Amino acid sequence: MKIAVAAVLILLLCGCSGKNDELDRAMALRAQLLGHDCSFDADITADYGDSLYTFSVYCEGDNLGDLGFEIQAPETIAGITGQVSAKGGKLTFDDAALTFPLLADGQVTPVSAPWLVLKTLQGGYITSAGMEEDQLRLTINDSYEENALQLDIWMDGEDMPSRAEILYDGRRILTVSISNFQIS
Repeated sequence: MKIAVAAVLILLLCGCSGKNDELDRAMALRAQLLGHDCSFDADITADYGDSLYTFSVYCEGDNLGDLGFEIQAPETIAGITGQVSAKGGKLTFDDAALTFPLLADGQVTPVSAPWLVLKTLQGGYITSAGMEEDQLRLTINDSYEENALQLDIWMDGEDMPSRAEILYDGRRILTVSISNFQIS
């Protein structure tokens, strides 16, 4: 009996010390993002339950987690630019104003979605990493706080982000489709 228990414990401990390739891939992306700037296009959908808002932005992020963006579509708000950082945000526009209701009990504006993805990839708490079809799926909390946002982020075959869903209190509030992700 003692030998059987010892054998089971050895098997369990060996399994715990096994290499997690998916987590290694996530950490490799994190290291790249902490050492370099990046740029990407993002199509954002904000889900308010009774209505959806969609728009497209071009983003440039730095290795400190600050992000600049320019709205590309729809045409009625194209050209609006902004900056988002941990300290806050700023919008610049001429004739058009950009107003979205806040999400997640007033914590999040839809234009901050790309910044949330970048910030979370750079330093969020990775709760799981595994394969979903041919993409690596990461689940990352943006903080250790009780009201943390959960981000599900899919990485393509080149280990670059391709899609993200931002959840608050178990409900998806933002979806971000990412293309042309470049690290410089």
